[in-house]
Amino acid sequence: MVKLFSLGSEPVIGNLNPSKKKEYRVTNRLQEGKRPLYAIVFNFIDSRYFSVFATVGGNRVTVYQCLEGGVIAVLQSYVDEDKEESFYTVSWACNIDGTPFVVAGGINGIIRVIDAGNEKIHKSFVGHGDSINEIRTQTLKPTLVISASKDESVRLWNVHTGVCILIFAGAGGHRNEVLSVDFHPSDICKFASCGMDNTVKIWSMKDFWSYVEQSFTWTDIPSKFPTKYVQFPVFNASVHSNYVDCNRWLGDFILSKSVDNEIVLWEPKVKEQTPGEGSVDILQKYPVPECDIWFIKFSCDFHYNAAAIGNREGKIFVWELQSSPPVLIAKLSHAQSKSPIRQTAVSYDGSTILSCCEDGTIWRWDDFANSEA
Repeated sequence: MVKLFSLGSEPVIGNLNPSKKKEYRVTNRLQEGKRPLYAIVFNFIDSRYFSVFATVGGNRVTVYQCLEGGVIAVLQSYVDEDKEESFYTVSWACNIDGTPFVVAGGINGIIRVIDAGNEKIHKSFVGHGDSINEIRTQTLKPTLVISASKDESVRLWNVHTGVCILIFAGAGGHRNEVLSVDFHPSDICKFASCGMDNTVKIWSMKDFWSYVEQSFTWTDIPSKFPTKYVQFPVFNASVHSNYVDCNRWLGDFILSKSVDNEIVLWEPKVKEQTPGEGSVDILQKYPVPECDIWFIKFSCDFHYNAAAIGNREGKIFVWELQSSPPVLIAKLSHAQSKSPIRQTAVSYDGSTILSCCEDGTIWRWDDFANSEA
Protein backbone atom coordinates (compact mmCIF):
# COMPACT_ATOMS: atom_id res chain seq x y z
CA MET A 1 0.00 0.00 0.00
CA VAL A 2 1.39 3.41 -0.94
CA LYS A 3 1.54 5.97 1.85
CA LEU A 4 0.55 9.44 0.73
CA PHE A 5 1.91 12.44 2.59
CA SER A 6 0.72 15.99 2.26
CA LEU A 7 3.43 18.48 1.36
CA GLY A 8 5.71 19.33 4.27
CA SER A 9 4.46 16.59 6.59
CA GLU A 10 7.31 14.18 5.96
CA PRO A 11 10.81 15.24 7.08
CA VAL A 12 13.57 15.39 4.50
CA ILE A 13 16.45 13.11 5.48
CA GLY A 14 20.00 13.95 4.50
CA ASN A 15 22.26 11.65 2.50
CA LEU A 16 25.44 10.42 4.23
CA ASN A 17 27.56 10.63 1.08
CA PRO A 18 29.58 13.85 1.35
CA SER A 19 29.25 16.33 -1.48
CA LYS A 20 32.99 17.15 -1.16
CA LYS A 21 32.27 20.84 -1.02
CA LYS A 22 35.00 21.31 1.50
CA GLU A 23 38.29 19.56 1.93
CA TYR A 24 39.20 19.63 5.59
CA ARG A 25 42.55 18.23 6.68
CA VAL A 26 44.07 17.77 10.11
CA THR A 27 46.53 20.60 10.73
CA ASN A 28 47.10 20.08 14.45
CA ARG A 29 46.52 17.71 17.33
CA LEU A 30 47.17 18.71 20.93
CA GLN A 31 47.17 16.53 24.01
CA GLU A 32 45.89 18.91 26.68
CA GLY A 33 45.89 16.48 29.57
CA LYS A 34 44.66 13.09 30.67
CA ARG A 35 41.16 14.13 31.72
CA PRO A 36 38.29 14.27 29.21
CA LEU A 37 37.63 17.58 27.48
CA TYR A 38 33.91 18.30 27.51
CA ALA A 39 33.59 21.65 25.77
CA ILE A 40 35.33 23.83 23.20
CA VAL A 41 34.07 27.19 21.96
CA PHE A 42 35.21 30.09 19.79
CA ASN A 43 34.69 33.67 20.95
CA PHE A 44 31.97 35.08 18.65
CA ILE A 45 31.20 37.92 21.09
CA ASP A 46 34.06 40.21 20.07
CA SER A 47 35.35 40.52 16.50
CA ARG A 48 38.90 41.14 17.82
CA TYR A 49 38.96 37.62 19.22
CA PHE A 50 37.21 35.50 16.57
CA SER A 51 40.28 33.23 16.35
CA VAL A 52 40.42 32.70 20.13
CA PHE A 53 38.80 29.65 21.71
CA ALA A 54 38.46 28.07 25.15
CA THR A 55 38.34 24.47 26.35
CA VAL A 56 37.37 22.87 29.64
CA GLY A 57 38.33 19.55 31.16
CA GLY A 58 38.90 18.52 34.75
CA ASN A 59 39.43 21.61 36.90
CA ARG A 60 41.10 23.53 34.06
CA VAL A 61 39.94 26.25 31.67
CA THR A 62 42.39 26.95 28.84
CA VAL A 63 42.33 29.76 26.29
CA TYR A 64 43.99 29.30 22.90
CA GLN A 65 44.33 31.11 19.59
CA CYS A 66 44.20 29.61 16.11
CA LEU A 67 47.07 31.01 14.06
CA GLU A 68 48.06 30.56 10.41
CA GLY A 69 49.38 27.23 9.19
CA GLY A 70 47.50 25.11 11.71
CA VAL A 71 49.30 26.59 14.70
CA ILE A 72 47.44 26.65 18.05
CA ALA A 73 48.92 29.00 20.64
CA VAL A 74 48.16 28.71 24.36
CA LEU A 75 47.19 32.14 25.68
CA GLN A 76 46.27 31.38 29.28
CA SER A 77 45.13 28.71 31.66
CA TYR A 78 42.98 28.84 34.77
CA VAL A 79 43.14 25.97 37.27
CA ASP A 80 40.35 25.80 39.83
CA GLU A 81 41.39 25.55 43.46
CA ASP A 82 39.17 22.48 43.89
CA LYS A 83 40.99 19.49 42.40
CA GLU A 84 37.70 17.57 42.28
CA GLU A 85 36.04 20.15 40.03
CA SER A 86 35.21 18.87 36.57
CA PHE A 87 34.09 21.58 34.17
CA TYR A 88 31.50 20.47 31.60
CA THR A 89 30.82 23.72 29.78
CA VAL A 90 32.35 27.05 28.83
CA SER A 91 31.05 30.22 27.17
CA TRP A 92 32.41 33.65 26.25
CA ALA A 93 30.79 36.77 27.67
CA CYS A 94 31.88 40.31 28.38
CA ASN A 95 31.56 43.02 30.97
CA ILE A 96 29.70 46.24 30.19
CA ASP A 97 33.07 47.88 29.38
CA GLY A 98 33.86 45.14 26.83
CA THR A 99 36.31 43.15 28.98
CA PRO A 100 36.22 39.53 27.72
CA PHE A 101 35.05 36.95 30.24
CA VAL A 102 35.31 33.18 30.13
CA VAL A 103 32.40 31.58 31.99
CA ALA A 104 32.69 27.94 33.07
CA GLY A 105 30.70 25.50 35.17
CA GLY A 106 30.57 21.81 35.95
CA ILE A 107 30.19 19.14 38.58
CA ASN A 108 30.36 21.46 41.60
CA GLY A 109 27.45 23.62 40.45
CA ILE A 110 29.53 26.79 40.80
CA ILE A 111 29.87 29.16 37.84
CA ARG A 112 33.29 30.78 37.51
CA VAL A 113 33.44 34.09 35.65
CA ILE A 114 37.09 34.55 34.68
CA ASP A 115 38.43 37.92 33.52
CA ALA A 116 40.44 36.95 30.45
CA GLY A 117 42.33 40.24 30.63
CA ASN A 118 44.00 39.64 33.99
CA GLU A 119 43.40 35.86 34.30
CA LYS A 120 41.65 36.32 37.65
CA ILE A 121 38.21 35.31 38.84
CA HIS A 122 35.79 38.21 38.41
CA LYS A 123 32.90 36.49 40.15
CA SER A 124 31.70 33.07 41.30
CA PHE A 125 27.99 32.29 41.08
CA VAL A 126 26.57 29.92 43.66
CA GLY A 127 22.91 28.99 43.42
CA HIS A 128 22.48 25.81 41.43
CA GLY A 129 21.90 22.76 43.60
CA ASP A 130 23.77 20.39 41.32
CA SER A 131 26.17 20.22 38.38
CA ILE A 132 25.99 22.61 35.43
CA ASN A 133 25.65 21.03 31.98
CA GLU A 134 25.70 24.07 29.72
CA ILE A 135 26.25 27.83 29.80
CA ARG A 136 25.29 30.09 26.91
CA THR A 137 25.64 33.84 26.38
CA GLN A 138 23.04 36.28 25.07
CA THR A 139 24.90 37.59 22.01
CA LEU A 140 22.68 40.69 21.79
CA LYS A 141 23.54 41.49 25.43
CA PRO A 142 26.72 39.52 26.20
CA THR A 143 26.65 40.50 29.89
CA LEU A 144 23.79 38.02 30.31
CA VAL A 145 24.48 34.30 30.55
CA ILE A 146 22.15 31.39 31.10
CA SER A 147 22.96 28.07 32.77
CA ALA A 148 21.32 24.65 32.50
CA SER A 149 21.68 22.35 35.48
CA LYS A 150 21.19 18.84 36.78
CA ASP A 151 18.99 20.45 39.47
CA GLU A 152 16.21 20.67 36.82
CA SER A 153 16.46 24.47 36.56
CA VAL A 154 17.76 27.10 34.16
CA ARG A 155 19.14 30.34 35.62
CA LEU A 156 19.75 33.75 34.06
CA TRP A 157 22.75 35.71 35.42
CA ASN A 158 24.28 39.15 34.98
CA VAL A 159 28.07 38.76 34.87
CA HIS A 160 28.60 42.46 35.58
CA THR A 161 26.71 42.64 38.89
CA GLY A 162 26.74 38.94 39.80
CA VAL A 163 22.97 38.83 40.13
CA CYS A 164 20.82 35.75 39.51
CA ILE A 165 17.91 37.45 37.74
CA LEU A 166 15.48 34.65 36.88
CA ILE A 167 15.07 30.96 37.67
CA PHE A 168 13.15 28.86 35.15
CA ALA A 169 11.81 25.89 37.10
CA GLY A 170 8.74 24.66 38.87
CA ALA A 171 5.32 23.44 37.82
CA GLY A 172 5.91 23.64 34.07
CA GLY A 173 9.68 23.20 34.19
CA HIS A 174 11.95 20.30 33.35
CA ARG A 175 11.40 17.03 35.21
CA ASN A 176 15.01 15.86 35.01
CA GLU A 177 18.49 17.23 34.28
CA VAL A 178 18.57 20.20 31.91
CA LEU A 179 21.34 19.41 29.41
CA SER A 180 21.35 22.29 26.93
CA VAL A 181 20.08 25.83 26.52
CA ASP A 182 20.24 28.44 23.75
CA PHE A 183 19.12 32.04 23.29
CA HIS A 184 17.01 32.96 20.27
CA PRO A 185 19.26 34.83 17.76
CA SER A 186 17.02 37.88 17.33
CA ASP A 187 14.34 37.77 20.04
CA ILE A 188 16.22 38.85 23.17
CA CYS A 189 13.44 37.59 25.45
CA LYS A 190 13.32 34.02 24.16
CA PHE A 191 15.39 30.88 24.73
CA ALA A 192 15.05 27.11 24.43
CA SER A 193 16.13 24.41 26.86
CA CYS A 194 16.16 20.62 26.69
CA GLY A 195 17.09 17.70 28.88
CA MET A 196 16.76 14.22 30.27
CA ASP A 197 12.97 14.46 30.40
CA ASN A 198 13.11 14.10 26.57
CA THR A 199 11.52 17.54 26.04
CA VAL A 200 12.49 20.85 24.49
CA LYS A 201 10.91 23.88 26.15
CA ILE A 202 10.72 27.44 24.85
CA TRP A 203 10.69 30.16 27.49
CA SER A 204 9.96 33.89 27.37
CA MET A 205 11.37 36.62 29.62
CA LYS A 206 9.12 39.31 28.17
CA ASP A 207 6.95 39.68 31.27
CA PHE A 208 10.04 39.79 33.50
CA TRP A 209 12.23 42.13 31.46
CA SER A 210 12.09 44.83 34.17
CA TYR A 211 14.09 42.45 36.41
CA VAL A 212 16.70 42.06 33.68
CA GLU A 213 17.04 45.84 33.42
CA GLN A 214 17.19 46.19 37.19
CA SER A 215 20.07 43.71 37.33
CA PHE A 216 22.37 46.12 35.46
CA THR A 217 22.02 48.88 38.07
CA TRP A 218 21.97 46.68 41.17
CA THR A 219 24.50 47.94 43.74
CA ASP A 220 23.52 45.91 46.81
CA ILE A 221 24.88 42.41 47.44
CA PRO A 222 23.69 39.97 44.72
CA SER A 223 21.85 37.69 47.16
CA LYS A 224 19.44 40.51 48.02
CA PHE A 225 18.24 40.85 44.43
CA PRO A 226 14.52 39.94 44.06
CA THR A 227 15.18 36.88 41.88
CA LYS A 228 11.98 35.80 40.17
CA TYR A 229 10.79 32.26 39.45
CA VAL A 230 9.35 31.56 36.01
CA GLN A 231 7.39 28.32 36.23
CA PHE A 232 5.82 27.94 32.81
CA PRO A 233 7.39 27.81 29.35
CA VAL A 234 5.50 29.22 26.36
CA PHE A 235 6.01 25.98 24.46
CA ASN A 236 6.65 22.37 25.31
CA ALA A 237 7.81 19.94 22.62
CA SER A 238 8.36 16.19 22.58
CA VAL A 239 10.36 15.75 19.39
CA HIS A 240 12.60 12.95 20.71
CA SER A 241 11.91 9.76 22.62
CA ASN A 242 15.13 9.94 24.65
CA TYR A 243 17.48 12.43 26.36
CA VAL A 244 17.84 15.68 24.39
CA ASP A 245 21.39 16.90 25.03
CA CYS A 246 21.83 19.77 22.57
CA ASN A 247 19.52 22.39 21.10
CA ARG A 248 20.30 25.44 18.96
CA TRP A 249 18.08 27.95 17.20
CA LEU A 250 18.27 28.24 13.42
CA GLY A 251 16.32 31.44 12.91
CA ASP A 252 12.86 30.63 14.31
CA PHE A 253 13.44 26.90 13.83
CA ILE A 254 15.18 24.61 16.31
CA LEU A 255 17.93 22.06 15.77
CA SER A 256 17.95 19.42 18.47
CA LYS A 257 19.64 16.08 18.99
CA SER A 258 19.08 13.06 21.14
CA VAL A 259 20.95 9.74 21.34
CA ASP A 260 19.26 8.37 18.22
CA ASN A 261 22.01 9.17 15.69
CA GLU A 262 20.50 12.28 14.14
CA ILE A 263 19.97 16.02 14.49
CA VAL A 264 16.39 17.11 13.85
CA LEU A 265 15.33 20.48 12.44
CA TRP A 266 11.81 21.44 13.42
CA GLU A 267 9.44 24.36 13.63
CA PRO A 268 7.63 25.13 16.87
CA LYS A 269 4.10 26.33 16.19
CA VAL A 270 3.17 28.14 19.37
CA LYS A 271 -0.47 28.84 20.14
CA GLU A 272 -0.54 32.39 21.48
CA GLN A 273 -3.90 31.83 23.23
CA THR A 274 -2.81 28.74 25.16
CA PRO A 275 0.82 29.09 26.32
CA GLY A 276 2.69 25.83 26.57
CA GLU A 277 0.67 24.14 23.88
CA GLY A 278 1.21 23.94 20.16
CA SER A 279 2.39 21.64 17.44
CA VAL A 280 5.71 20.67 15.93
CA ASP A 281 6.51 20.45 12.24
CA ILE A 282 9.59 18.27 11.70
CA LEU A 283 11.35 19.62 8.63
CA GLN A 284 14.69 17.84 8.19
CA LYS A 285 16.89 15.17 9.69
CA TYR A 286 20.68 15.12 9.64
CA PRO A 287 21.97 11.57 10.25
CA VAL A 288 25.00 11.13 12.53
CA PRO A 289 26.09 7.46 12.74
CA GLU A 290 27.49 6.09 16.02
CA CYS A 291 26.20 9.08 17.94
CA ASP A 292 24.19 7.09 20.47
CA ILE A 293 25.85 8.20 23.73
CA TRP A 294 24.62 11.31 25.51
CA PHE A 295 26.49 14.57 26.08
CA ILE A 296 27.72 15.09 22.54
CA LYS A 297 27.08 18.67 21.42
CA PHE A 298 27.12 20.08 17.90
CA SER A 299 28.21 23.59 16.92
CA CYS A 300 27.64 26.05 14.11
CA ASP A 301 29.68 28.78 12.45
CA PHE A 302 28.79 32.43 13.14
CA HIS A 303 26.36 32.69 10.21
CA TYR A 304 24.77 29.27 10.75
CA ASN A 305 25.78 28.00 7.34
CA ALA A 306 27.09 24.71 8.71
CA ALA A 307 26.79 22.45 11.74
CA ALA A 308 29.57 20.11 12.86
CA ILE A 309 29.10 17.18 15.20
CA GLY A 310 31.43 14.46 16.41
CA ASN A 311 30.51 10.90 17.33
CA ARG A 312 31.72 8.24 19.76
CA GLU A 313 34.25 6.89 17.23
CA GLY A 314 36.13 10.18 16.76
CA LYS A 315 34.57 11.09 13.41
CA ILE A 316 33.05 14.48 12.53
CA PHE A 317 30.07 15.13 10.26
CA VAL A 318 29.67 18.61 8.76
CA TRP A 319 26.19 19.42 7.49
CA GLU A 320 25.13 22.38 5.40
CA LEU A 321 22.25 24.10 7.19
CA GLN A 322 20.89 26.34 4.44
CA SER A 323 19.91 23.57 2.01
CA SER A 324 17.05 21.16 1.53
CA PRO A 325 17.47 18.26 1.35
CA PRO A 326 20.39 18.44 3.83
CA VAL A 327 23.84 18.27 2.25
CA LEU A 328 26.76 16.63 4.03
CA ILE A 329 29.69 18.97 3.33
CA ALA A 330 32.35 16.72 4.82
CA LYS A 331 32.95 13.56 6.81
CA LEU A 332 36.18 13.89 8.79
CA SER A 333 38.10 10.92 10.09
CA HIS A 334 41.68 10.22 11.08
CA ALA A 335 43.35 6.93 11.99
CA GLN A 336 44.40 8.27 15.40
CA SER A 337 41.08 9.91 16.25
CA LYS A 338 39.14 7.10 17.91
CA SER A 339 37.90 8.71 21.11
CA PRO A 340 34.37 10.13 21.59
CA ILE A 341 34.15 13.78 20.53
CA ARG A 342 32.23 15.69 23.18
CA GLN A 343 31.96 18.96 21.31
CA THR A 344 33.10 20.71 18.15
CA ALA A 345 33.72 24.38 17.44
CA VAL A 346 33.34 25.86 13.97
CA SER A 347 35.25 29.07 13.25
CA TYR A 348 33.58 32.35 12.30
CA ASP A 349 33.74 31.66 8.55
CA GLY A 350 33.57 27.86 8.75
CA SER A 351 37.12 27.33 7.49
CA THR A 352 38.38 25.71 10.72
CA ILE A 353 36.75 22.98 12.77
CA LEU A 354 37.99 22.05 16.24
CA SER A 355 37.02 19.06 18.31
CA CYS A 356 37.65 18.14 21.94
CA CYS A 357 37.73 14.51 22.96
CA GLU A 358 37.27 12.09 25.80
CA ASP A 359 41.00 11.26 25.69
CA GLY A 360 42.03 14.87 26.39
CA THR A 361 42.98 15.75 22.81
CA ILE A 362 42.11 18.79 20.70
CA TRP A 363 42.00 18.35 16.93
CA ARG A 364 42.18 21.13 14.35
CA TRP A 365 40.87 20.67 10.82
CA ASP A 366 41.31 23.34 8.12
CA ASP A 367 39.50 23.67 4.82
CA PHE A 368 41.95 23.52 1.92
CA ALA A 369 39.37 23.60 -0.87
CA ASN A 370 39.18 27.39 -0.76
CA SER A 371 42.88 28.05 -0.20
CA GLU A 372 46.09 27.89 -2.16
CA ALA A 373 47.40 24.93 -0.15
